[in-house]
Amino acid sequence: MSLPNARRRLLLGQFASLAALGPWCQRLSAATANTGGAAAQHRLALLVGNGDYPSPHDLPPISKNVMDLGDALVARGFDVTQAMNLDEANLARVTADFVGRIRRAPPNTVTLFYYAGHGLQVDANNLLLGSGTNPEAGRADLLARSLVLQNKLIAALPPRPMALNMTVIDACRTDLRRAFGDRDGLNQVEAPLGSLVCFSTAAGQPAVSPASADQNTFYTASLVKCLRRAAPHTTFQELFRLVKQDVEQTMLGHPLPAIRQLAQRPFIADNAPVPCLVSPAQVAGQAVVQGPTISPQEQSDWEHLLRLTWPVDLLAQTQAFLQHHPASALRESVLLLRDGAAQALTVLRSNQVNLYKTSFVAPATQGHEDLLRAARGDKDAAARIARQHKALGTPQGLLRYEGWLQYAAALGNGIASYDLALHYRETAQPLLAAQAEAQALALGYSPPRGLDHARK
Repeated sequence: MSLPNARRRLLLGQFASLAALGPWCQRLSAATANTGGAAAQHRLALLVGNGDYPSPHDLPPISKNVMDLGDALVARGFDVTQAMNLDEANLARVTADFVGRIRRAPPNTVTLFYYAGHGLQVDANNLLLGSGTNPEAGRADLLARSLVLQNKLIAALPPRPMALNMTVIDACRTDLRRAFGDRDGLNQVEAPLGSLVCFSTAAGQPAVSPASADQNTFYTASLVKCLRRAAPHTTFQELFRLVKQDVEQTMLGHPLPAIRQLAQRPFIADNAPVPCLVSPAQVAGQAVVQGPTISPQEQSDWEHLLRLTWPVDLLAQTQAFLQHHPASALRESVLLLRDGAAQALTVLRSNQVNLYKTSFVAPATQGHEDLLRAARGDKDAAARIARQHKALGTPQGLLRYEGWLQYAAALGNGIASYDLALHYRETAQPLLAAQAEAQALALGYSPPRGLDHARK
């Protein structure tokens, strides 16, 4: 759906240099959108769509992706910049200008960088391919004609400990025959403080795209749908988990067997300590928005859930909440807690994970938040807790370091699995080291080359 002309204008001011980029680059102002109230936070978004590649690698849905997502973000209070079909030089320039704009913005600014187009990894680096680049080019050409995601964007963004930086990568392919044999997708990454990093599919896996310009890609279609229908109390952290569920359900239920076989399982790396609400008229950090549809008892029961750090207790209490409040406006959020606790409990019962209840009730050295998240199946929070225990330098700390790495790896953290391989190697356990390293690769993590088994 196209935006009204009143909400369209060429990029001006700090981004004036982008107006000459072709085919087009524009800015959509949330100030002119009818959002039902002023945004509580400054919100900035850059949406880059690269669909113009040599045939047969062109991606027809990309323009619709950018337009539809721009609509949804403007309605959520974002000042949106859209840019299409940028070659490597202009992609680097647009990204650098956006990073500079974020650095000059207030510390409570919420930001979102979105890229749809071809993406792949070379030498463990995630590359966003400039428009016109052949994805089958040689390694040197790909490196020269791409943006390195980790260095030029993720690491360049200023920390947002009291707000949120979001990086969303929908790296697509239209040739299903190639997708079946191609498992060299994006590499796993860790999110810096105050960040969410989201890929449209699991690390190391392909993301398929319709061949029609009238359809969205599967991931962006789910993102737009979830953005439009998100409840006032929904956080961005919850939103992307809902998107993940919707993508998986949509593709697993698709009428084409090939699509079902290639069903994407989106990747999320979360290191955002403050809940940030999707609704632009609310203040970030609230546990829940009070309203006529939420009773005092529901509010009390919800806040109790948010304090639980042991998956067994959390699973039982979420089930009790759903039984006592079956029509609650918080039902969707409680289901996310329940599913996360169930996954955590399944992992804890595995023979490969040596972690016990005492590890969840002991205070973390850097706060309580990561324990809460780990109880909900957060693979990244578990890895952070592991490193906190290692830093203690005590025998018990090293035992907990190993246990938390096992837990994080079993939840899908390939980087933690590689750290576990290094730990086993250092403690003269070569068989376990080989198994953990194989698991890291299976989870989509490729360590940088030439580092002699040491991560940067």
